[in-house]
Amino acid sequence: MSSLQFAIPVRVRMVDGLPIEEIYGIEQALDLLAEWPVGRQGKLYQAAFNACFSASVGVVDVEEAGRAFTAFCRVGGILAKDMMWQAKRGRDHRRPLSA
Repeated sequence: MSSLQFAIPVRVRMVDGLPIEEIYGIEQALDLLAEWPVGRQGKLYQAAFNACFSASVGVVDVEEAGRAFTAFCRVGGILAKDMMWQAKRGRDHRRPLSA
């Protein structure tokens, strides 16, 4: 497995009625982000792009970039409905932070 691959592929549906695509790693994520319409590029887009680009040069952890990309896809409305949300390792997200 490439060091730039996500542990879990990000499943996206770009257009209703078309098949779901799986984004396996940083390179594919950057390709999708490069094709994203300029008029729809906001702060979350920029955060995902920065995280993915930084992961491609070894500055950011690949899984951290994958979480940023997944968040962008969710808010952008392209995350497949059957996609699991990827939790950060080391903490049980079912429990409140103060527990």
